[in-house]
Amino acid sequence: MAGVTGVAAMSVLVMVMVVQMVAMMGVTVEAQGSWAVLQKNAGIASMHSAVSHFDQVIMLDRTNIGPSAIKLPGGRCRKQPLERVSKTDCYAHSVMFNPNGGGVRPLYIFTDTWCSSGQFFDNGVLVQTGGDFEGNKVIRTLAPCGAGGNCDWVETGARTTTGRWYASNALLPSGTRQIIVGGRDGPNYEFYPKRFAGEGSFYVPMLGGQDTLYPYVILLPNGNVFFFAGRKSVQINWNNQKTVRTYPDIPGPNRNYPSAGSSTLLPLTWQNNFGQAEVMVCGGAAGGAAKANNVNAPAVASCGRMVMTAANAGWAMSNMPIRRTMGDMINTPDGQVVIINGAQNGFQGWGKANNPALNPVSYNPGNGRYAVLAKTNIPRLYHSTANLLSDGRILVAGSNTHQFYTYTGAFPTELRVEAYSPAYLGAGNNNVRPGIQGYPRAIKYNQVFAVTFGIGARAGGVECVMNSAPYSTHSYSQGQRQARLKTSVPVKVGGGWSVQCTAVPSANVLPPSYYMFFVVQNGIPSRGVWVKQNN
Repeated sequence: MAGVTGVAAMSVLVMVMVVQMVAMMGVTVEAQGSWAVLQKNAGIASMHSAVSHFDQVIMLDRTNIGPSAIKLPGGRCRKQPLERVSKTDCYAHSVMFNPNGGGVRPLYIFTDTWCSSGQFFDNGVLVQTGGDFEGNKVIRTLAPCGAGGNCDWVETGARTTTGRWYASNALLPSGTRQIIVGGRDGPNYEFYPKRFAGEGSFYVPMLGGQDTLYPYVILLPNGNVFFFAGRKSVQINWNNQKTVRTYPDIPGPNRNYPSAGSSTLLPLTWQNNFGQAEVMVCGGAAGGAAKANNVNAPAVASCGRMVMTAANAGWAMSNMPIRRTMGDMINTPDGQVVIINGAQNGFQGWGKANNPALNPVSYNPGNGRYAVLAKTNIPRLYHSTANLLSDGRILVAGSNTHQFYTYTGAFPTELRVEAYSPAYLGAGNNNVRPGIQGYPRAIKYNQVFAVTFGIGARAGGVECVMNSAPYSTHSYSQGQRQARLKTSVPVKVGGGWSVQCTAVPSANVLPPSYYMFFVVQNGIPSRGVWVKQNN
């Protein structure tokens, strides 16, 4: 500290002490990764988003907000007599966004999609369920297309048994049926499509009440489904509608809407034959903050992990270096979890949060350590989304803390789309990043298949990794899962390398669908390619 005196010396000493104390807590202080704005005006503030296997991002907002910032093409207008704001509406409330170039194409939505849910089918069709008012029981689909296509939303005519506002969806092992869980005034679950004519919904007591909206829903390796709502969680055999297991409550306050914690299934791995499933739940609002309308209440820093498949399952707790409500959790191909977006005070709702959490945080499930990542300058609060792209970036969009589109005042409606590039995409890694050259476009369960790739001179093991394409909304990525496949030692082939990858054993691990496929070498992932997991 030579040359540093007085107040400056004290400041340096305090900073050193803070870094040392944070390190003792298992946290690494690292400003890493980078940000880039991809589009200054996407036309809508993304409330829901999903990435199709054409590498296009489908974004939706509500319809009952009045004008958006993008019109429907060709003078088309939506004439909806049940609409509560604009019965004749010539503005789009859904768009298809191209993350490679920033192009935006308006899409047509007829009924309100406010706080709705969704999931892809095995054929790549995005199913979108529920919403508010006239959209409450509506089921919509979009068969995706590339950047030059003209695909659009279709209302199927099918309806859910119960109104689904703030519900969650998960793909079941068939790949052709989804389970739709919870929602306001919907303490139950049902299926789309129905298993038989006249099938209704099935009551689950823990899905009712405050802080249980947008429940966390996870397909388990045994074929059952895990539900988490508030602080409680159960395992359901959806074939016979039986609750087969009740888990301990997570410590701390409630975690679901409007508390706005977040959750993800940690990576499934070949080392235990994909039989161990572990959930992680992070952050949320302070206990009672929403009920007391305390917009300044400090958010929660705690995270809990629980092995749902363990005989003595219980929560193991840790603290994030940044407290956070309305965060999004993303499984990145290097095996990390990135926690991004949100606020440090308040809870979900219009104007109910402040003090944006501008620094993402990464978490290493292997050693339990956190790292603070590079800061954005754009707050992402209520109604924002985050999705992994196949090139390894994380796309973030949205944030509207107001009832309508409002471009003035604190935290205005956010139309910009940006991408966070983790450190593995840094310039120093360009010459050692694997480049996939040959791979199967479709794989079957237990199949052993070859992948060839080019790579720079670099030491370290190679892994084949598959990531789902979840539906992101309200701090939860519905259907998010990652599988790390058994991978052979690389063999030199011509000017590149080849490995043998072994597919997962069953549809309970990865239901039939399209997945992003990566080759990861010593923590550096390739650009992903899309593969179809078939039965």
